[in-house]
Amino acid sequence: MTQVIPGESEGIESTLRRFKREVSKAGIFPDMKKHRHFETPIEKRKRKAIAKRKQRRRRSST
Repeated sequence: MTQVIPGESEGIESTLRRFKREVSKAGIFPDMKKHRHFETPIEKRKRKAIAKRKQRRRRSST
């Protein structure tokens, strides 16, 4: 769980910016998007196959 404690003279904008940075470092948003709705086993297989193809394409081009 990400937690940010504001400093004594720190403004709310900078605290919020720090919080957003910590959340993105922790990888919470991709995980949240992934669990937003139920994914059937067929959809899961399709998504994994597409990811595998993209990964292979990246390896061959480098």
